[in-house]
Amino acid sequence: MAMVDLARHAQAKPVSLSDIATRQEISLSYLEQLFARLRRAGLVKSVRGPGGGYRLARGSAETRVSEIILAVDEPISATRCTEMGATGCRADRSKCLTHDLWEELGNQIHLFLSSVTLLDVLERRLASRLLEAPSAANSDAMAAAS
Repeated sequence: MAMVDLARHAQAKPVSLSDIATRQEISLSYLEQLFARLRRAGLVKSVRGPGGGYRLARGSAETRVSEIILAVDEPISATRCTEMGATGCRADRSKCLTHDLWEELGNQIHLFLSSVTLLDVLERRLASRLLEAPSAANSDAMAAAS
């Protein structure tokens, strides 16, 4: 939310975190932590002095939602399992029964968020993209018909 707000309002001048906090109803101290990470990841630039604040480091069309999530250390995971590495996610080192299902869902979420830019969110292009995507039911019906 904060990055979309920044993309919308930082056209003419840098945006202060306190303005974003007020508009988006997000804790200022939390935003300060997030923006430190976003700056280290090269997604935002800080401007010091009077009238200072933050700007996007790249255009909103070049900034992907997945980059933002990864920069602030929010895992894109749909499973409660820990990283498996060479072992499974259970105490006996096996995979739980639904591990592959949730792991693949996490992969699909990451792929989707990698395809979405801040500009897509700003211009509300997501609803039309989702409507255009084939549904599983349609895919099943098409497979059964062939």
